[in-house]
Amino acid sequence: MLLRFDGVSLAFGSRPLLDHVSLQVGEGERVCVVGRNGEGKSSLLRLVAGSSPPDDGSVWIKPGARLAMLAQDLDVVEDALVDEVVRSGLPATAGESWEIGYRVEAIMSRLGLDPRRRFAELSGGWQRRALLGRALVSDPDILLLDEPTNHLDIEAIEWLEQMMLEFRGALLFVSHDRAFVNRLATRVVELDRGQLSSWPGNYDDFVVKKALQLQIEAKANAHFDKKLAQEEVWIRRGVEARRTRNEGRVRELKAMREQRRQRRDRIGQAEFALREATESGKLVFEAEQASVSFGARMVIRDFSARIQRGDRVGIVGPNGAGKSTLIKLLLGDIEAQSGKVWRGSRLEIAYYDQQREQLDLTASVFDNVNGGNAFVPIGGENRHVSGYLREFLFRPDQLLTPASALSGGERNRLLLARLFARPANLLVMDEPTNDLDIDTLELLEELVAEFKGTLLLVSHDRAFLDNVVTSLLVLEGDGSVREFVGGWSDWRAWRAARDNAATSQRAGSAAQSSVVTAERGAGASARRSKRLSFKEQREFDELPGRIESLESRKGELENRIADPNFYQGAADSIRDSLQQLQQLTEDIDAAYARWAELEALRTAT
Repeated sequence: MLLRFDGVSLAFGSRPLLDHVSLQVGEGERVCVVGRNGEGKSSLLRLVAGSSPPDDGSVWIKPGARLAMLAQDLDVVEDALVDEVVRSGLPATAGESWEIGYRVEAIMSRLGLDPRRRFAELSGGWQRRALLGRALVSDPDILLLDEPTNHLDIEAIEWLEQMMLEFRGALLFVSHDRAFVNRLATRVVELDRGQLSSWPGNYDDFVVKKALQLQIEAKANAHFDKKLAQEEVWIRRGVEARRTRNEGRVRELKAMREQRRQRRDRIGQAEFALREATESGKLVFEAEQASVSFGARMVIRDFSARIQRGDRVGIVGPNGAGKSTLIKLLLGDIEAQSGKVWRGSRLEIAYYDQQREQLDLTASVFDNVNGGNAFVPIGGENRHVSGYLREFLFRPDQLLTPASALSGGERNRLLLARLFARPANLLVMDEPTNDLDIDTLELLEELVAEFKGTLLLVSHDRAFLDNVVTSLLVLEGDGSVREFVGGWSDWRAWRAARDNAATSQRAGSAAQSSVVTAERGAGASARRSKRLSFKEQREFDELPGRIESLESRKGELENRIADPNFYQGAADSIRDSLQQLQQLTEDIDAAYARWAELEALRTAT
């Protein structure tokens, strides 16, 4: 056992976030905490990290356990290089061995970080990558991640998934990325109305079991409320009834009243709809050999495509590849430096901007929706803004709150409220899923999927892409834009087949040339090999076969771990498999290091 909550309570003002809850996390577990925005998920992680104390109860961490955290909000790091920020996550006793240096460099490389850049000069997304690197380099026993996939591109998310699958410690994380949760979680813990409930398995398992539980809870509450109403009628009968009433029944009624008072009904689900405008023209966009460059860097090169009414297009690629630039090019916010872009007629655009620049943070929630007007025209009727905002889960006391005081998820919901208050036939969404809780995200996904107009979607959420788009524009970072029919999973399968074919072709060419090289160097190799002892020579000859066997076993184990059913097994079996994977990785590294050492002896002059 690495972590335990015993009767922990925490309140925000008069609202309880945690109400005498218990929680245990063991070695090798990967536990995802889910719940609505504002329920207290980030507060729970801060309790574990020790950055804030509970109001009641205790939080126990195994003595000597190393703990690292990536918070949802960015830290302020002034006047430091990225290399210094990442290395600041190392324990003070770590030293500077070559293994430590290799791990730091490998993590920065895979996150695409330039160690020589100033942290303060980076965008928010790149700062988040640097802080993620800082959390990972310490090789902690307990790793806390709060929305770790925000602002990461899909390649970085998939790398993070693989690293977390190989992570030997306990992982406690908050995420709205369903594909990420499904791949990693061995258990889902839901925070709902101050209580924690634990659900073995991944997110898909949780959804099925939770739906059944809510049905049972609703029936039980309905039965309770009916009985309470009957008892209230009984207690209010006339004088004759009061003379004969049972005092035990009176006490039971009082207890029922208290039970009903303490029952916290589940927060309502957001309910919103897109107002669809009249149809646009058949042609929405057409580009012919369009290019955009910033200085010497070509961001969009010779882009040609035709997007027609009703098309549902996903735009994907690494961070910095030009996805937002491509949207601005199509919308006319920037012009092509060469080539042409045509825009269709009767376009009414709803544009969701990932930077939330359309929000006035100094204005109130109320004033942000419809320019201060008290009514919003919805479905041919005028709706009061306060009622309209309730559909987006804003409480009446929040209406006069400045937008700057809202959380990230609440700002996203406010931007959606502003966006959907206007009719549209072209929906443009740039990273709309960041900071949204999963319930709201799934409702948004359903809404977008039913939208009859044209959709342009930039997203790193693989499940969202698969469920709403029918084609992709793929930017691979060199300025080229590839059109692909299908969703993200289709593209990934095609790309894997392409890369495997290229690898096989290169291997065939290398094998052909190695025959000639081997024949030419046979005599010299035989002479040099005399430097090895008989035992060393035998070890050297056996190492390639050993490496191949280890890599084969590792590949089989990785395939088994990647199967979602793997996480439905016993916790001990899961932990043993993960430890075996880590050991195989270390054995392979050691075998390669030994082979390099013996090869150096053989070739020494």
